[in-house]
Amino acid sequence: MKLEHLMDYHLDLGAALDVGAGPYGKRLVVETSGGSFCGERLSGSIRAAGGADWLTMCEDFAHMDVRATLETADGALIYAEYVGRSELAPSTLAALAGAGETAYGENEMFTSWRFQTGDARYRWLNNLVCVGEGRLVPGRVEYRVYAVLND
Repeated sequence: MKLEHLMDYHLDLGAALDVGAGPYGKRLVVETSGGSFCGERLSGSIRAAGGADWLTMCEDFAHMDVRATLETADGALIYAEYVGRSELAPSTLAALAGAGETAYGENEMFTSWRFQTGDARYRWLNNLVCVGEGRLVPGRVEYRVYAVLND
């Protein structure tokens, strides 16, 4: 198994709507307002409408459940979803509060990605298994996303 870089991705974060404590932890809906992605075979922007992170905060980790619509530079639409978890270390909590940023590898922030598109030029995305490593910067989240491939 090997990892092949698919894209660098950033998602602009908007307001966090506090749904409150539920049976699985504190639920936040973090609205998104766009972003971009860039890789050798895939680049473009993230549409502002319809995306969010349905985040569940537990004692030590935040569990992410994110949806976004990607629009490639050549006009294809791709539905992207990823789930994962982020360690709620002091630097992560500070970054979430707008006081600083985290670095790749500083804390656990890992995701599993899935894509869907009907555009023939990008159908190769539909069956990829992808993983990402993330970090927080003021007002956005950034990921390095990799396809998992056979050697």
